[in-house]
Amino acid sequence: MLPELKVTQLRHFVWVAELKGFHAAAQKAHRTQPAISLSIRDLESKLGQELFEKHSSKAAKTELTPFGQLFLPKAKELIAHHDRLAEDMALLAEHKTGHLRLASVPSIASRVLPALLLRFVATSPNLHISFYDDNSDAVMRMVENQQVDFGIAHLFHEYEHSDKSFTPIWEDRIGVVCPIQHPLAAAEELHWQELGQHRLIANGTSRLLEDSEAKPLLGKSQFYVSNMISLIAMLEAGFGITTLPWYAFPQDSTTLRFIPLHTPRVSRRIGIVQLRNRSLPPPAQALIDFILSQTDNIAKQK
Repeated sequence: MLPELKVTQLRHFVWVAELKGFHAAAQKAHRTQPAISLSIRDLESKLGQELFEKHSSKAAKTELTPFGQLFLPKAKELIAHHDRLAEDMALLAEHKTGHLRLASVPSIASRVLPALLLRFVATSPNLHISFYDDNSDAVMRMVENQQVDFGIAHLFHEYEHSDKSFTPIWEDRIGVVCPIQHPLAAAEELHWQELGQHRLIANGTSRLLEDSEAKPLLGKSQFYVSNMISLIAMLEAGFGITTLPWYAFPQDSTTLRFIPLHTPRVSRRIGIVQLRNRSLPPPAQALIDFILSQTDNIAKQK
């Protein structure tokens, strides 16, 4: 007979494993430590295997057994599935027709998706949408952890992501961004070697230069700024120059200039990322189909 696993016990197990202790897990669960210990023992009894190594000292660090290490990702998957189902059912109970979750890189989130989503929801007025924006690596993690139905991002080194499918849609060229009074601002195009004599600010998209002849620039950056708002502020203050894809450049800026790189000519491909062999909820599939149907119009916006 298969064991009947309780979601509460699975949460307790994950918290003990991630927080490295029963006391910390008890605080998170707002339970006593003996209650958490009893919950874990009952779960181990159901599974027929111990999840944590036994130590003689109470101060010893909590460690997973080999079985516990294998079970941890499965427990997280079960919890995520339960939470998604519970949330969807709650929305149905509130007379909403569905819940769509997606994540996107900020450039597409701000430049392209608002108009697309506005047209999409016009035919689905009761659809509930959770929308997250972050860098490509964070979007990948949300897709992997099934926090979102699909992501919109650039896939660095596609061969490393055999568990995902990637449908490219948008493509933009990499260029140099500098203040309008900067010596480089008058150029129409730039060679990467012209950048070395200026103070460089790296950012999350600088990785796009890794596989190009401009790779030496990555080791010369004096600053690294991950947040786009902070990056733009530093550029406007005259800290230096950076490289950015066209979609990431603030189009309404009156203080900065975008100058394409002609050597190397590097482009970024952004598209839809989803897990392979996993069917999407109807609203998510409908949005993907809608985006793909708008590809011609999107290209004209560039």
